[in-house]
Amino acid sequence: MRTGLLTEGGYPYASGDAGLWCDRLVRGLGQHEFDLYALSRSRHQEEQGLLPLPPQVTRVRTAPLWTAEGDGGAVGYGRRARRRFTEHYGELAGAVCAAADGSASGAVADRFANALYGLAELAREEGGLGAALRSDLGVRTLERACRAPGAPRMAREARVADLLTVTGHLERALHPLSLDWYGEDALGAADLCHATSGGPAALPGLLARHFCGVPLLVTEYGVHLRAHYLGQGPGAAPAVRALLAAFHGRLATEIYRRAEILTPGNAHARRWQERCGADRARIRTVYPGMAADGFTEAGEAPDRADPDTLVWVGRVEPAKDLVSLLHAFAQVRRQEPGARLRIVGSPDGPEGTAYLGHCRALAAQLFPDEAEGAHAVGCNPVSFDEIGSPDAPTLPEVYASGAVVVLSSVVEGFPTGLIEAMFCGRATVSTDAGAVVEVIGGTGLVVPPRNPRALADACVALLRDPERRARLGAAARARALELFTVEQNVAAFHGIYLEIVSHCPVRRDLLDASGAPLPFAAPAESHVPAHWPATPTWALPTTEPAR
Repeated sequence: MRTGLLTEGGYPYASGDAGLWCDRLVRGLGQHEFDLYALSRSRHQEEQGLLPLPPQVTRVRTAPLWTAEGDGGAVGYGRRARRRFTEHYGELAGAVCAAADGSASGAVADRFANALYGLAELAREEGGLGAALRSDLGVRTLERACRAPGAPRMAREARVADLLTVTGHLERALHPLSLDWYGEDALGAADLCHATSGGPAALPGLLARHFCGVPLLVTEYGVHLRAHYLGQGPGAAPAVRALLAAFHGRLATEIYRRAEILTPGNAHARRWQERCGADRARIRTVYPGMAADGFTEAGEAPDRADPDTLVWVGRVEPAKDLVSLLHAFAQVRRQEPGARLRIVGSPDGPEGTAYLGHCRALAAQLFPDEAEGAHAVGCNPVSFDEIGSPDAPTLPEVYASGAVVVLSSVVEGFPTGLIEAMFCGRATVSTDAGAVVEVIGGTGLVVPPRNPRALADACVALLRDPERRARLGAAARARALELFTVEQNVAAFHGIYLEIVSHCPVRRDLLDASGAPLPFAAPAESHVPAHWPATPTWALPTTEPAR
């Protein structure tokens, strides 16, 4: 089976932050062929190069989302092509600006889809859309849609600067429409398209389905629409936020409507997909696969944890709410004076660096250095380390060093650090954010976010009860090994691949080198005789004389 794997900003780029599970999937499904179609997010990412790829990857094609130079455009369009562009782009902008409430939602979704595929066909014939989208014609078309009767107030109030900002974003998001990936020598030759996220990464799959009938599988471990909402900072103009949110909402709806199967990584992502119109019958939850070897070794080793130590591991950023954790630990210390807290992680960008400095200052203020006597050197009960330092050489050793692992986030997707702690057999205390409750499944304590008192009470309860810690740690390890391993993930996708191609084969007359039909080139039903006898042969009377 040949699979077209569609990625955005991740695999196979060396600097991709979401490429690890893709690499494990491709290597685990060695019986399939993979063609990689990757969209990059920055010049820096492309300069970092590609990862070493296994032999089952037969083709790699890349394209940038950060630039659309070289596209055909309005200057090269003839009068008829300009008229078609104005019609289709006007319909798409009108669907973005239209209210999709009640019975009108289906009509708006169809309007958006027809315009999207119309633009794709125009781009295929004329060589691209980029210049047309950023031309005066494109901006005026978007402005007419925003000023049309019935458009939302936010859209009507859009200024020229807002329209230019939205135009630039739409140009990048719609860049996959201008790519030459949809012929019989590219995605059209695949038996299945597997998009590793929603949004622009799934657009090539939509077009391969539209032009060539290739079925589409969409995996979302972080919902693209949710990430867009969270990524819109307070500095963006209200009109820009409203228009871009509407566009990505319409695009997500179309992707969920056309995908043969959706595989969210957790129930939290599944609920987002259902709210955007996904058919519940076509959704299969597949948890991300994680390599458990190093962590399970720590879980099987004799327990060397300090019974008074709490451990936090992760990227240092405001969403992790280390401030609440430090205030909670202050309450823990009042009840358990010997308790200690290890914070192990690196800052996430300049904002994370500033936040780490703030947390260090708060820890020094809340917990002055302590000394056992007049001649001893004082130390703080809160320590800050990074993975690879002498005190924190590896992740498994960090998790194994504490009696309880704590997660204090206010915003969380799929908590991979929590699963790593579960592999190590650690008891956990977590805030109810993202998919935490689904991952824990009763094998740890969960408290509301931004509630230092509740977090402190849960930590004290486990610090004082070693038998309960041991029971929860053992149950957590068993749950993680059952649900969250690489083997589980690969086996699930192998079954889903076969399910899709058996129900939705690509109809094509293709032969291999020996002249035999390629597997899955035609559905099995095509080999059934056209006319069956009215009565099955087993029901016909026999001519053998009765005895």
